[in-house]
Amino acid sequence: MKRFESFLAYRLEEYLAYRRSLDYVDENLRSCLRSFDRYVKENAVDPHSLTSLFFLTLRKELRGEARTVNAVLSAARGFFQFLVRQGHCPENPLRDIPPRPENAFIPYVFSPDAVERLLRAIRKRLRHDRCYFFNDLTAYIAILLLVRCGLRISEPLRLLLSHYRRDEKTIYIKKTKFAKDRLIPLPQQTATEIDNYLAVRHALRDNDRNPFLLPGRDQKPLSANQIYPIFKQAVKDIGLKQPRRIIANTTFGAPTPHSLRHSFAVNTLKRIKQRGESPQKALPVISAYLGHRKYRYTAVYLKVLDAEQRQGLVDFAIARQEDI
Repeated sequence: MKRFESFLAYRLEEYLAYRRSLDYVDENLRSCLRSFDRYVKENAVDPHSLTSLFFLTLRKELRGEARTVNAVLSAARGFFQFLVRQGHCPENPLRDIPPRPENAFIPYVFSPDAVERLLRAIRKRLRHDRCYFFNDLTAYIAILLLVRCGLRISEPLRLLLSHYRRDEKTIYIKKTKFAKDRLIPLPQQTATEIDNYLAVRHALRDNDRNPFLLPGRDQKPLSANQIYPIFKQAVKDIGLKQPRRIIANTTFGAPTPHSLRHSFAVNTLKRIKQRGESPQKALPVISAYLGHRKYRYTAVYLKVLDAEQRQGLVDFAIARQEDI
């Protein structure tokens, strides 16, 4: 883990420690603050230079897409609000700094059939050598939970053994992105797969004292870095590998593990609509299930009806690219 290097390094670590004390988890926050920290160091900034004008310049000069720059601005804004509350700063210099205009974003959506093919591809590549089998199986179970429960990638990795309630067939998600707790019912087949996984764990690691449901090394949980390559290989195996595309003012996302969360929501809403019910009326339930703080965050998933419509939008945009 790289350290901060500007004169703000101590305060930045203090801010992150404060957020951890509140059980806020944001894997991207440190990365965004490091970008800010690096800009401060490279420009030899002193405390008196941290004005609104400085941040307008930073907003203009930072490289990357608008959403990346906006994430850095948002992280810095939260940091300075913390400094104001602590009495280290009289006011937040980012209070009136507007974000860069962002492209519309259309996430990648897996169809229900594609989801099943993805899981089969991962199972097919499980290595049966004793040195690798359990770790591969652990990564598979993590991806299974993303698929069946619409979890964020950090959420299955933080589950403790005690968070899986075998008798109730539920998992307890403790304070994640919006510091919300939720109890999620598992489909019967998913609960069975977890039970089978735990039986394998007991057989192969009888003396295992790792407290996490999905263990990694040295009493730590499975790392997200172990999931990404397995996911990417499976996407390639089923012929769905494709790049992220920017066409005019719209970004079409590539398949990522977070796409499984989008797909869970979109496919759930589609099933509700096929039953003749209103997707909008189902939003409060799905919002609670996904751990969203507000319904409008869940409403984002109504951008596309299903994987087929999303692909149709991509094909149309590519075909008409010269006219846009």
